[in-house]
Amino acid sequence: MPAALPATAAARRAGASPGGPSGGSSGSDFAPLAREVRAGGLLDRRTGYYVRDFVITLGGTALAWAAVAWAGSSWWVLALAVPLALLWARTAFLGHDAGHHQIARTARSGWWLGLLLGNLLLGMGQSWWNDKHNRHHAHPNHVGKDPDVGEGVLVWTAEQAERRRGVWAWLARHQAAAFFPLLLLEGFNLKVSSVVHLRSGARRAGRSWRDGRGGRLVEAVALAVHAAGYLGLVFTLMSPGKAVVFVLVHHALFGLHLGCVFAPNHKGMAMPGPGERWGHLRRQVLTSRNVRGGVLTDWLMGGLNYQIEHHLFPSAPRPSLRRLQPLVRAHCARVGLPYTETGLVDSYRQALRHMREVGAAVRD
Repeated sequence: MPAALPATAAARRAGASPGGPSGGSSGSDFAPLAREVRAGGLLDRRTGYYVRDFVITLGGTALAWAAVAWAGSSWWVLALAVPLALLWARTAFLGHDAGHHQIARTARSGWWLGLLLGNLLLGMGQSWWNDKHNRHHAHPNHVGKDPDVGEGVLVWTAEQAERRRGVWAWLARHQAAAFFPLLLLEGFNLKVSSVVHLRSGARRAGRSWRDGRGGRLVEAVALAVHAAGYLGLVFTLMSPGKAVVFVLVHHALFGLHLGCVFAPNHKGMAMPGPGERWGHLRRQVLTSRNVRGGVLTDWLMGGLNYQIEHHLFPSAPRPSLRRLQPLVRAHCARVGLPYTETGLVDSYRQALRHMREVGAAVRD
């Protein structure tokens, strides 16, 4: 059976070698671009933009809940799960940006901001997300280092697929078809994973109390306040039957939206093999895919359609990513590095093709 393309094959299919003899690249490949970006002020904070986004997102969320209170006696209230899911995704994008130090000037302010946006408003633990997401940024698509391509419900390499047995083997063979339906569970998975992370007692490297037991306790309290507030609000405004269905629909749409945003970014792109060492520029560009689009695409994807720029400069504020793009594209052309950008539908097609190829490696 056909297996998933190895990392080097995927890179060659994109039209470039991963790097020099050792698979790496010199820091000088990235340094000229970094100087140009800093000189252009594209890493400067955009406080006004984020203040407006906060006001619009939180204000819109309050209005949506007011509409839920007005329509709570009718089954039409379920339609309001759609705007609430969109607004939760907007809140998650703000939490993502806060985790990358795009908003606050100090780590302490960023931590409290993440606590508000993640734990309190979404019920999603910031320490779990930041730990997982930072490891992904450091080693994108690198099996054994990037948790996003670790073996879980889905598999991302032929080696992972070959180890599957029973119902898990069946799922791996059909994972491309199951991918979008599984995203309907992602909203709940984010919350469960956050609680599991806190219960594990995982400690971040650092000297602040926020990195240890004290920080975990504050996060746990915030998660509990979110759960009590959210469920209390839903079951107060609706009958029990409507409330249960509303929670299921709201979380399903929230997970589907976030999954559809993150799915096109890396799936089906180059995957560094064991022992391969790529420099920062190649590591981030070869493993990432941009999604072409306009203002609506930028809004729906929270700027993560500029995945290459975001991975190269994770602290760059979201509104700077569009301005970063021509500089990054031109630099990639100068150094002979492929710059992958495609439409949204085609990005899903490529990701699903990769999942089908990997699933085909499952032994009968």
